[in-house]
Amino acid sequence: MPRESEGSTGAESLVSAATEAGIQVCFANPGTTEMPIVSALDSASGLRAVLGLQENVCTGAADGYARMADRPAMTLLHLGPGLANGLANLHNARRAHSPIVNVIGDHTSWHLPFDAPLTSDIEALARTVGTVRTVKSRETIGDDVHDAVRDALCDRVVSSLVVPADFQQERSATSGGTASGGGADRRARTDDLDPGAVERVATLLAAEPGAVVLLLGASALTRVGQRAAGRIAAATGATLYSETFPARTERGGGLPQIDRLPYFPEAAIQALAGRHVVLVGAERPVAYFGYEGIPSLLAPPERVHRLSAPHEDGEALLVALAERLGAQGALVAPAAPKLPGRDVALDGAAVGAALAALVPEQAIVSVEGGTCGYPFFAASHGARAHTSLTNTGGAIGQGLPVALGAAIAAPDRQVVALQSDGSGLYTAQALWTMARERCDVVVLIAANHVYNVLRTELSRHDHQDLGHQAGTLTSLADPSIDWLRLSTGFGVPAERARTVGELADSFSRAVDAGGPHLIEMAL
Repeated sequence: MPRESEGSTGAESLVSAATEAGIQVCFANPGTTEMPIVSALDSASGLRAVLGLQENVCTGAADGYARMADRPAMTLLHLGPGLANGLANLHNARRAHSPIVNVIGDHTSWHLPFDAPLTSDIEALARTVGTVRTVKSRETIGDDVHDAVRDALCDRVVSSLVVPADFQQERSATSGGTASGGGADRRARTDDLDPGAVERVATLLAAEPGAVVLLLGASALTRVGQRAAGRIAAATGATLYSETFPARTERGGGLPQIDRLPYFPEAAIQALAGRHVVLVGAERPVAYFGYEGIPSLLAPPERVHRLSAPHEDGEALLVALAERLGAQGALVAPAAPKLPGRDVALDGAAVGAALAALVPEQAIVSVEGGTCGYPFFAASHGARAHTSLTNTGGAIGQGLPVALGAAIAAPDRQVVALQSDGSGLYTAQALWTMARERCDVVVLIAANHVYNVLRTELSRHDHQDLGHQAGTLTSLADPSIDWLRLSTGFGVPAERARTVGELADSFSRAVDAGGPHLIEMAL
């Protein structure tokens, strides 16, 4: 490992240790207490700094980067309020098991007792989404960084490191750093796989053919994993579902049709009723919200079994299970989706079908919002091979930052952000960073000017007729947001489409031109 030069600052040691540990990108929204680190980034080799205009853009981008690169990015955040601004997308990252390393500046250690205006309990905030360490001296910074990276990568968690400003500024009195260990091995602290899990599930499938659901998540949703699951289903009659909101799933390109477990609990309970549920990289199915008279657990605990946990190798276990069952038959490729008629007006179904027909080979699609997201997922099983990223934790404002991070992690792949307008407004600042970084992202905004999911929830609470205030609190139409002006103001060219033909033409132009583009889909 390279040794620190005599007299290097703590900030320089931090940046050096981060690059040694394999960090290549830092999504930053720094403030006063992080200026030594900003200065140290100037001397960093191989560490790309990306500015976000709001912390939730930085944390969401780090999540998207981790999902695609399978290694952590670093965020640079300003004190407790900066971390608090980024917590929503860190919540989503925690649910996605995405490795992220947050570096959070703090007041100088000797200033903290005076409770200055920006003082807060940073550790308490960080603990809500993962592990946290606070640097106690200049000389431990290298080790602290390596430990934080190791936590993130090996345990698949959000790992935060709080760094007081005085330790960033102090210089080492000796040559040679204290950092120990290089890049973390993500398998180093992964639990051993249960050798009997395959046999137990094989026995269950033999005993009750057709009465088993394989619920897939994490590495079970790779191409190899899904093909193995398809062969198991064909051989045994098992039903396949993915988690309702998988962090990353491969789609299209001849993969078997695998539906997402329904979002609403009544439909999910019905889908799982009378069946054994085998978890393969998925968490146990739980209702998103509590509704009177509806159980929180969507399947009885005694009928839920586990083949692999989210951090384990679900792909390998599915392959082993298929071999154990002798399920080696060829899969039937689904029919390719067709573009609806060019004059068809845009609605959720038309957008979903159109994008399924248009999505380029090996594209990455970041999906946030049910208006077009659900129809696209249903239509995309026969599309060209692509990767889908969804909102794992339900905290709004994920779609655009995740698309940004995915584009930086995979610059050779076209990224599409399929985004509802209400949720897109939470982190619209991501458009500016897309323009600044010249990211190949096509943003498709479903502009219906309403919080439709909230109106659906109102109807579930026996509010069929919207009163004035309920209608106002769920409407974005007075005034309507002009996405074309908003987008071009951030430096991203924009067009508006009202029909399938207009959408197809605009999408083709955007892909051919490269760089970020936005298409407002008037629904």
